[in-house]
Amino acid sequence: MKSFIQNHQYQYIKSQIENLLQSKLTTHDTAVTEAIKTLTQEKVTGLFGKLSEDQKQLVGQVQHVEDEAEAIFFLSRLKQHVTPFPELHTDTIQSLFPKAKKLRLPDLESVDWNELSYFGWNDQGSGKKYIILFKDGKLIGVEGRTTFSQKPGICSICHEQEDVDLFTTRVKKSSKEESITRGNYICRNSNTCNKNLKNIHPLHRFIDSMT
Repeated sequence: MKSFIQNHQYQYIKSQIENLLQSKLTTHDTAVTEAIKTLTQEKVTGLFGKLSEDQKQLVGQVQHVEDEAEAIFFLSRLKQHVTPFPELHTDTIQSLFPKAKKLRLPDLESVDWNELSYFGWNDQGSGKKYIILFKDGKLIGVEGRTTFSQKPGICSICHEQEDVDLFTTRVKKSSKEESITRGNYICRNSNTCNKNLKNIHPLHRFIDSMT
């Protein structure tokens, strides 16, 4: 069976399982429990378009998860079918940021590409943050400056409350226009953001608004 699950879909399924197990602890009504199981299955299968019979059977097993041990086993099976983020190499990353003269990269060998919906890292020395995502069939790189925020806030990408920074870019649509600053708050830690991300559309909207 080919990989057919995106990372954000995997994270969504994981969150639904957590909700399902939590509901088992808070209700002892069999009818309610069965209804939640059915709803969970509908939500999970609704993430996908057309599925093969094998794929339907695999994701359909979500309604049979009864405890944490079964959840771990089920998620481990799903993880085998998650499509990894395209593995990036130094030359590729540098080509996405041609104006960055001193581009400091993180340790690419330590990156788990299976855990990513986008790749982001902070350059503490320059106060910049770099974001790479796969959109409309191609890799896109966005460079911006970050301003530290002392208070947690809602991330514009994952929509969860986390430690955030203000991410800003300078945008100039044409040579005749003056550049304008655009910005919004996003997770300081991109790995945390990826684990929170359950819907890819806010990520795409954020990137569109910054470019």
